[in-house]
Amino acid sequence: MDPLVLQYFVACVTAAGFGIAIAAFGCGIAQGIGLKAAVEGIARNPESSGKVTVTMLIGLAMIESLCIYALVISLIIIYAAPMTKTVTAIASKLAGI
Repeated sequence: MDPLVLQYFVACVTAAGFGIAIAAFGCGIAQGIGLKAAVEGIARNPESSGKVTVTMLIGLAMIESLCIYALVISLIIIYAAPMTKTVTAIASKLAGI
C-alpha cells in the first residue's frame, strides 16, 4: 500500500475519532444540564412533572440526535472518503508519478 494512501486513511480515522469524541462529550454535558434543570423544576413544582418530563424527553432526543449525526459523519469519513482508486490517483499526482 502506498504510504500516502495509508497516511490519508490514518488521518481520516483520527479525524473521525476526535469528531465523535467531541460530539459525545458535548452531548453528555448538555444532557446532564438538561436533566438537572428538569429535576430541579419537578422538585419545585411536583404537579408539573408530566409536562416537564415530556419536554425534557423531547429535548434529550434532540440533543442525542446531534451525537448520532456526528457518528454518521464519522462513519462516512472512515468508509466513504478513502476510496481506493481515487486516493491512489491523488497520491500518484502528489508523488509526481
